Amino acid sequence: MPYPIDYETNTDLTWLTNDKGRIFVKFNGIIKLMNEPKFEVYCDSRQLHYFQRFCQDWQIWHNDETYFSGLFILRSGRLLWEEQKGTKEPWKIHHLILQCSIETRLWAQEETELVRLEKINQADKTISKMEQKGSLKKNDVTRLTKELTTRRKLNIPFPGRPSKPLYQGKSNILVGVSLGLDKPATVAVVDAANNKVLTYRSVKQLLGDHYNLLNRQRQQQQRLSHERHKAQKQNAPNSFGESELGQYVDRLLADAIVAIAKTYQADSIVIPKLHDMREQISSEIQSRAEKKCPGYKEAQHKYAKEYRMSVHRWSYGRLIESIKSQAAKAGISTEIGTQPIKASSQEKARDLAVFAYQERQAAFI
Repeated sequence: MPYPIDYETNTDLTWLTNDKGRIFVKFNGIIKLMNEPKFEVYCDSRQLHYFQRFCQDWQIWHNDETYFSGLFILRSGRLLWEEQKGTKEPWKIHHLILQCSIETRLWAQEETELVRLEKINQADKTISKMEQKGSLKKNDVTRLTKELTTRRKLNIPFPGRPSKPLYQGKSNILVGVSLGLDKPATVAVVDAANNKVLTYRSVKQLLGDHYNLLNRQRQQQQRLSHERHKAQKQNAPNSFGESELGQYVDRLLADAIVAIAKTYQADSIVIPKLHDMREQISSEIQSRAEKKCPGYKEAQHKYAKEYRMSVHRWSYGRLIESIKSQAAKAGISTEIGTQPIKASSQEKARDLAVFAYQERQAAFI
């Protein structure tokens, strides 16, 4: 198996358990090539409940295919080798890895029902649009038949899910998250109805004991930038990969922001538009340069250039996606707002939340 094998359909994987509770998986396509095509699953305790759910979902669907497999918590899988060093046979050295993608909203009964209703609405729109065409080609007829089958299966709620009450936030409480150059994220929890800030959180407070990771990531960025610059001067390869430290810090920030939203029962988290960040960064650097070197344009230009090289280059898109993902898991909605250009990071976070609430209220008028 020189390349990973992708299983994009969740029914391409068959899940089994033995009398001792061990979990096994079969893969479509491999079944015909092997005498005993079952693979035993080894994982740690943090992942075990996911595989147990895969088994449960598959067994329910296998016993009664009137249920819709699109409501499996498992979405897709990937089978690949994890290479290790050694002199033995490859199958004794390397490990066979199964990577699974899941839909976290399908874990509990209440959220599964919301997803089912969303899919019903989507299927109804597709069917209505195709039926309005009148005469259909052969491919259209096949697709319509498939959509009608899906729609019929969606009438039946998927069983076996544990109950977990949906998150209920207060509509007047919003969490604004401003993004900046040397402060990747600043939070303001706002009671927008009373125009009152309940609390602020700096990036240091959000990361807590992990704040040192932010400085380590900055140092890593600067070192890689220096190595890349030296390689370019020597016409040498300069594609230096980065570690996953930045992604890990993003997750820590996202987790902390969602935790604050839950603590204050916020209705939503407001994040800025991504395409505005270049203007935001330029404005922030220019403001610093003007304060550092008032009245001297050349000195301001030099300071701005040096500051750009020294500060952390953050992936704002990655951070935003991490916040959205963690908020969705907690059942908290996210909104997109316009971040003010000239203000402190706390004021930007506050205004983001207030403006989002005002726009929401105006839409009801």
